[in-house]
Amino acid sequence: MHTLWKPVHIVVTSFYVSALLFSDCMAYEEGNHSSSHKNTSNKFYKMNQQKTSDIAVHGLLLWASTGLLMPLGILVIRGSIRAEPGSRRSKVLFYLHVGFQMLSVLLATVGAAMSLKKFENSFDNNHQKLGLALYGAILVQGLIGFFRPHRGKKERSYWYLLHWILGTIVSVVGVINIYTGLKAYHKRTLKSTTLWTILFTVEVTIIGLVYLFQDKVEYMKKQGVIIGSESSILSSNQHIIPQSQTQKELLPVACGRKRNALENLFD
Repeated sequence: MHTLWKPVHIVVTSFYVSALLFSDCMAYEEGNHSSSHKNTSNKFYKMNQQKTSDIAVHGLLLWASTGLLMPLGILVIRGSIRAEPGSRRSKVLFYLHVGFQMLSVLLATVGAAMSLKKFENSFDNNHQKLGLALYGAILVQGLIGFFRPHRGKKERSYWYLLHWILGTIVSVVGVINIYTGLKAYHKRTLKSTTLWTILFTVEVTIIGLVYLFQDKVEYMKKQGVIIGSESSILSSNQHIIPQSQTQKELLPVACGRKRNALENLFD
């Protein structure tokens, strides 16, 4: 009897030992799998965070370039129209214009290089297509600026017309592409861009109003709209002009012939 129980006892003991070893092995494998899955998830999370940060930096670079510096450069050079040619004010405004535009090209180059290096650019959406065309136009505009003919030469008028048209196109398309970039950022990261869109719209509106206001400053002064232009406001105790004066003298000569800003630059 004892002889029969001995093999059974050995088999049962072996079974329990095998089951214990198998369960330990399974637990070890599950632990490794869980740890591997956790590491993969952390790596994926870190990659997404890094890519989101890269997209944000890319957007800020292009915002500063085409959404701020370029329009400021345009406003500055328009302000130099009323300055005396060759004067200190005219030179300062001109070099400010050049500085803004060169910094704008530099930031756009960094943003474009970051896009090509870090993002998957299939150029199958409007933002990427506009961005590629915009960067090419920015480089051409910069080269045109360096080959500026001197005043008095026949080529000056043609150069200015090309420079003005291309600069306007670059600025308008740059603003449009920032809006498409904000939309693409929201679509890719699912983060809200409402605040950024509002802030950029306010900025564009202010720049647009200043742009329109620049041509009207002198005229508004002559109309007595701006405080401090007392010379153009008729006072109540002003002397009556004698009737003997000619009709030509009675004509308002303060305003003179209003010259267009574009026409001044062609002189």
